[in-house]
Amino acid sequence: MRPYILVNVAVSADGKLSTRERRQVKISGSDDFDRVDIIKSGADAIMVGIGTILADDPSLTVKSPERIADRLSSGRPEHPIRIIIDSRGRTPPDARILHKGPGKRIIAVSSAAPEERIAALRPHAEIISAGSEEVDLAALMEVLGSQGVRRLMVEGGGTLIAGLFNADLVDQLSMFVGNIIIGGSDAPTLADGPGWAQETDFTRLELMQIQQMDQGVQIDWRVKR
Repeated sequence: MRPYILVNVAVSADGKLSTRERRQVKISGSDDFDRVDIIKSGADAIMVGIGTILADDPSLTVKSPERIADRLSSGRPEHPIRIIIDSRGRTPPDARILHKGPGKRIIAVSSAAPEERIAALRPHAEIISAGSEEVDLAALMEVLGSQGVRRLMVEGGGTLIAGLFNADLVDQLSMFVGNIIIGGSDAPTLADGPGWAQETDFTRLELMQIQQMDQGVQIDWRVKR
């Protein structure tokens, strides 16, 4: 039984996650930051791709002391499980996600990851191998479900999100659309990679809610199946 997967992103008005240099850009504001923290606090696990780790070095911790207290009072750990999709084992052993705050970490690799890299990461995280050249996301979700992960938040980047949509694993897309234009054909988008050429392959969404927030718009979509 795989987890319920919620993808959360902030994009510019022209649909970019960051600049063509993959440099982190502030797209939303304090209200959206608080909304994201609420989603984090309600998740069993948070997942990102290796590109996000290398570009942003996030910690993916719950920020609000009150929400941390609520998690602890309900018998849950202080922070959700933090998961990295890293086919080649490129996560730096000193990455913030592996050291900031208590809690379980998982690094998902493929069999193409060099053993010496896995050995360097094993003291800091549980290593799950799934797939030959790339991480088999569907197989990984089965493993996470067996470990009790029922609600999974995905924070990017575009390559991971595209892979999840391609595997028909996404249940909900929550996005903040900011009031800036980033531009650039090489700037990352919500769903990177080759994309889909046939309309029959497109993912169809059903609007759940839309609201004005900060200086932009926050939209929740349900994936139609």
